[in-house]
Amino acid sequence: MTAFRWRAQARSGRARAGYLDTAHGTVATPTFMPVGTVGTVKAMTMDAVRSTGAGIVLGNTYHLMLRPGAERVRALGGLHRFMDWPGPILTDSGGFQVMSLGPLRKLDADGVTFRSHIDGSKHRLTPERSTDIQHALDATISMCFDECPALPAPAEAIAQSMRMSMRWAERCRTAFVARPGYAQYGIIQGGTEPQLRAESVRALTDIGFEGYAIGGLAVGEGQELMFSTLDVTVGLIPDDAPRYLMGVGTPDDLLGAVERGVDMFDCVMPTRAGRTARAYTERGTLNLRNARHATDSRPISPHCDCLACSRHSRAYLHHLFRANEMLGPMLLTWHNLAYYQRLMRGIRAAIVDGTLPEHAACLRAQWAMEDWSPDEMPFPDIPPVP
Repeated sequence: MTAFRWRAQARSGRARAGYLDTAHGTVATPTFMPVGTVGTVKAMTMDAVRSTGAGIVLGNTYHLMLRPGAERVRALGGLHRFMDWPGPILTDSGGFQVMSLGPLRKLDADGVTFRSHIDGSKHRLTPERSTDIQHALDATISMCFDECPALPAPAEAIAQSMRMSMRWAERCRTAFVARPGYAQYGIIQGGTEPQLRAESVRALTDIGFEGYAIGGLAVGEGQELMFSTLDVTVGLIPDDAPRYLMGVGTPDDLLGAVERGVDMFDCVMPTRAGRTARAYTERGTLNLRNARHATDSRPISPHCDCLACSRHSRAYLHHLFRANEMLGPMLLTWHNLAYYQRLMRGIRAAIVDGTLPEHAACLRAQWAMEDWSPDEMPFPDIPPVP
């Protein structure tokens, strides 16, 4: 069976292109993972997700343990079969979701006791239990159970939290069942404190994981501080291991993080935006609810071959959202995920070709431009509205 490994293909500065070999297939990196929290990418069939070019998706331990339950998923053939995704699946450990419950959870040195946000039922998650659930789901990549403290916070509180997460990481590693082609990632914590990030990396590399994630960022600290934290952290991660930045982000965030050596990303932004009428394009974002789109016969983007752009106009999408038709969020989610995958393919190709600095400058210049003018994007199949 295929061994789990990351293989380098090309580099441009600190940016790198490569391949992630897993038991469920190979993924080209850098890569963006659509978020399928409860076994589905919201508003999408898995065929639609595949059509965007996605190679790996994300699920979540907390949500799947509550509904339908990890043992039920295992009895039904595992998460790959359950959600019709034979490719690699990464499962978040549930730590972030549990820590976000506020008064509904109680933290101690052994784990977290919490009440379900669904029905108030009482549950317990420990490093071992989180690891066991991810094994039951048959996650290709399992994540360590950790605490993600809210920022800003005093440095001492961040240090205590990080060190507890490192103790939990050791317990997760002991509980992990090693199999060819499967992996467990340790999660680097430490807020925006450089010395704490370095301490966290040392602790995790001493334990030894197949990959390393950078957690606790994109939680309100701002892009500049996030990037400076990545500048300190990424270079400390073993060069032959995949690097995953959790919960990030905007197209500009992704580009900046790739330039700093990150390989993997996930974020709800493109799917959430699709459900709220916001479209990502090469010229920034569009709000399809705005009245200016009501008579616009053009597609969202002339460079996109998704169903929303190849078959429909902005005017039609505007109408769907104004009429509260579910097809609007479906089509726009499809478009946004297609844009994110196209963005990552372009960045990856530029790394391989040795043109990343020029490509990055072009992307940023385009994001700063106004929307497409009519003569830049003819749409001959739909006559203009008088």
